[in-house]
Amino acid sequence: MSLASNPLPENPAELRSFTVALQAFAVALQDELHAKTLLIEKLKMQLAVLRRAHFGRSSEKLDREIAQLELAIGELEEGEAQQVAGCETDPAVAAAAPAARQPKNIPSRKPLPEHLPRERIEHPTACVCPACGSTRLACIGTDEREVLEYVPSHFKVIVHRRPKMSCRDCEAIAQPPLPSLPIERGVPGPGLLAHVIVAKYCDHLPLYRQSGIYGRSGIEIDRSTMADWVGRMAFLLQPLAEALGAHVRAGETLHADDTPVPVLDPGRGQTKTGRLWVLLRDERPWGSGVPPAVYYQYSPDRKKERAAMLLQGCHGYLHADAYSGFDHLYEPNGISAAALLAPVGCWAHARRKIYEVHKTTGSPRAHELLEHIGRLFAIEEEIKGRCPEERLAMRQEKSAPLLAALKARFDETLAQIGKSDFAKAIRYATSCWSSFISYTADGRLEICNNAAERSIRPIAIGRNNWMFAGSDAGGARAALMYTLIETARINGLDPETWLRQVIGRIADHPASRITELLPWNMSSPSA
Repeated sequence: MSLASNPLPENPAELRSFTVALQAFAVALQDELHAKTLLIEKLKMQLAVLRRAHFGRSSEKLDREIAQLELAIGELEEGEAQQVAGCETDPAVAAAAPAARQPKNIPSRKPLPEHLPRERIEHPTACVCPACGSTRLACIGTDEREVLEYVPSHFKVIVHRRPKMSCRDCEAIAQPPLPSLPIERGVPGPGLLAHVIVAKYCDHLPLYRQSGIYGRSGIEIDRSTMADWVGRMAFLLQPLAEALGAHVRAGETLHADDTPVPVLDPGRGQTKTGRLWVLLRDERPWGSGVPPAVYYQYSPDRKKERAAMLLQGCHGYLHADAYSGFDHLYEPNGISAAALLAPVGCWAHARRKIYEVHKTTGSPRAHELLEHIGRLFAIEEEIKGRCPEERLAMRQEKSAPLLAALKARFDETLAQIGKSDFAKAIRYATSCWSSFISYTADGRLEICNNAAERSIRPIAIGRNNWMFAGSDAGGARAALMYTLIETARINGLDPETWLRQVIGRIADHPASRITELLPWNMSSPSA
């Protein structure tokens, strides 16, 4: 029966309006899931054809095409699982859309291998009948639930034993409740889920490769099964990632950058270029005790509206490159006579452009300017970690005179060389000179934006393992996971250990207390 034809309850007008809207949402969601399921089947068929063509011979081109299809299928299945998890969490949506509650075409669950070691957890039973208070209880049976868990370097099976106790007086049955699991009625434990996520996004192992690795240990976990796990975890972990984003945006000295991301465009049968943005709050260089955090955000393009979304609600200083999409954020708006963000130029970018000229031409003047800029960085290394007041005093004493001399040398060089790549490299700094010297007026600022570039580097290394994502949803999911993994890493935590603790608690954790699960608020994770 169509969702649109489901009978509506005879209730007040407000409830009727809500129900109609809910049904429309459920219909749209069901249609989207059906379309993605069809696309998954199409890609699976294409993959089967490629495998048959590949049988018995070696072809690097076919290997690449097969790998790309494996990645695309995995991302689509993750997205389907993430939407299904949302349906299951909302009882109203689950009731309105029963067909969407379970993902389709998931392989039947196989028994867990007998050769794995088993750790049995005995759940204590009640000593008193909860129904009548009698102490005359007799065991009438025990339920067992097996959960596949992963600990570093090996698998194990945890068996949860929950004896059923029957009251001799009133025949009521008492049994300890099953502990909360990340995936209801699912096999994976928190450690295994954390391992799969970190292996994909931190160690750059796509799900189909992980499936092969686990197969060598005698554990058969289908790629589509792991895709379902990752999608459901993305839904559960979304509030935690947003809490990290709020923490980052509350800082007054921020670093921003972005990098291109190849994404498969199914409608055109080729890839398009999305962007992954990073926003970093790291106040450790000037001795602040505020925990560092990094927030990632995906967008399908690089329009200035994307930069505005990334920095929504931010105020203070922004370390960034000369991307024009940031310019409107530095201008006064209708609410305030002053701009909410002040630009801080990146001397690492300026130095890099001059270095490219020196590398290409061997210009002695370029070499001289590089040495001059190098002295500015040497001062920063000396004052790293000191309080803002000490940093400001040192910059006023040593950096400001060097910058004045450097500006004069820039102007002199421009007058001599005319139009060239060298002139273009110099004008990168001189055209917005005030932003390049702003760091000498505030001890909390940095000479460059290298902190953001370091946060982008893991994406540049691993993006080939989740490219051809099938839709923009794969990029958004990667941004979420990188937010969690990289924030844990810059706080000195092992991402897998921290995620294991988080995943073990978040299903039952109140949303109003989500900040308790942030890396710096949890107790030191144990391995």
